[in-house]
Amino acid sequence: MSDLFQDYAEAAARSAAYDEMFGPGQIPRAEYAHVAAALGAQTLADVTGRADSMARTFLDRGVTFDFAGEERPFPLDIVPRVISSADWSVLERGVAQRVRALEAFLADVYGKMNVVSDGVIPRRLVTSSTHFHREVSGFDPAGGVRVHVSGIDVVRDDAGTFRVLEDNVRVPSGVSYVLENRRAMAKGLPEAFAQSSVRPVEEYPRRLLSALRKTAPPSVADPTVVVLTPGVFNSAYFEHTLLAGLMGVELVEGRDLICRGNRVYMRTTAGEQRVDVIYKRIDDDFLDPLQFRSDSVLGCPGIVNAARAGNVTIANAVGNGVADDKLVYTYVPDMIRYYLAEEPIVPNVDTFRLEEPAAREEVLDRLDELVVKPVGGSGGKGLVIGPDASKEELEELRAKVLEDPRGWIAQPVLQLSTVPTMAGGRFGPRHVDLRPFAINDGDDVWVLPGGLTRVALKEGSLIVNSSQGGGSKDTWVLGGEPSPASAASAAPGAVRERTSVWPIASNWQDSQDQ
Repeated sequence: MSDLFQDYAEAAARSAAYDEMFGPGQIPRAEYAHVAAALGAQTLADVTGRADSMARTFLDRGVTFDFAGEERPFPLDIVPRVISSADWSVLERGVAQRVRALEAFLADVYGKMNVVSDGVIPRRLVTSSTHFHREVSGFDPAGGVRVHVSGIDVVRDDAGTFRVLEDNVRVPSGVSYVLENRRAMAKGLPEAFAQSSVRPVEEYPRRLLSALRKTAPPSVADPTVVVLTPGVFNSAYFEHTLLAGLMGVELVEGRDLICRGNRVYMRTTAGEQRVDVIYKRIDDDFLDPLQFRSDSVLGCPGIVNAARAGNVTIANAVGNGVADDKLVYTYVPDMIRYYLAEEPIVPNVDTFRLEEPAAREEVLDRLDELVVKPVGGSGGKGLVIGPDASKEELEELRAKVLEDPRGWIAQPVLQLSTVPTMAGGRFGPRHVDLRPFAINDGDDVWVLPGGLTRVALKEGSLIVNSSQGGGSKDTWVLGGEPSPASAASAAPGAVRERTSVWPIASNWQDSQDQ
């Protein structure tokens, strides 16, 4: 390798993490061969210039985020995260398996609750979740799908084994940055990209539109699809505009919709137009002031009743948050065995359930060794990394756990895998996670080849969230024969040509839009 990595081996040796790019002896792994060759031919000035150019491109296109009150380009590193065809096959099958199990679980807990009566999951676990909404119990959604889009967060441990860290089946965000990262990296490191047989990601909008149309109310021959956004001030607004533009559908706010006779209509300059599918990008609590928060002006009064009547499909379905509960997460392997009669392909991270007395006692004795998370948290908010916490922070955490054991889980400090990352003018190992995105049309679960790799830019940090100083990498899945999960054909009626619309918007960061 060139001088770019002359100090890398020493820095990597100080970490117990699995290095994604280099094996023993700092030999590049096979999947990184073209990346290593392309970088090896560059000087530090060359690489820095390319990285700066990508940042300027993001700034010009409005791909920015708000960090401590300052608008910055969304951080994209020059070194991609590369996944071999064999590794991706495992991940792809594991993510699809997990989505099918969560889909079955949600249908069950809002129906007969067989998983409870059969003793797989305690009833109190479901009913005590803040995201379990009785308002939507007892009916099947139009189209029969609850988890249209999911983002399953995956990490690689120090042995190189993939593990699921958490599930996101409410309003998972980040796929727009997968698409934008790919556009930038194809120009930022073209030598490696052209030779690496990278599987494309541009199919995602077509797949999403196809799934939304396929799960429309059955009586509708040519469904109208809209993307429902909280508005321009939402931190994920860039993604909302991008996806609406790429799918060729209308981007609407709650004030653009009206419910009448248990049907939803969109106000247009030509009059009202019936809406059949709503891809919602707002939290359930703000969706319908007649059912949830009465002070919300972000949603549309009556939309839940229209869904109950089978006249509109809401994607993702209302109430999915119970499956995102981090305590429910600990039971997903049991769900896979119960609903699918299969063993989990990708295991969970080992987790303590603090509502269990024995587990709680052990965790309270080891607070300084573990990561403790609120079960309803997202974006890294509220978690405490024991080895990095002060004595005062640990005592405050102890009091919170004792006050509400149901509200917390604990996990060992996992050494997330690392990838070389440009920071401080040189390359160093930085920890990464991965969010693969899956689309469920009721018949097949298609997993986008790649996903959003988030990287902790601070040396030694395990916090990858951009709102806390993290960045991202383009995720390259190398070619090969697609597995059955990828080879499923798109549903009839899907848009066959991609639009070239790439709208400019401002300001992105982690938000309630997970």
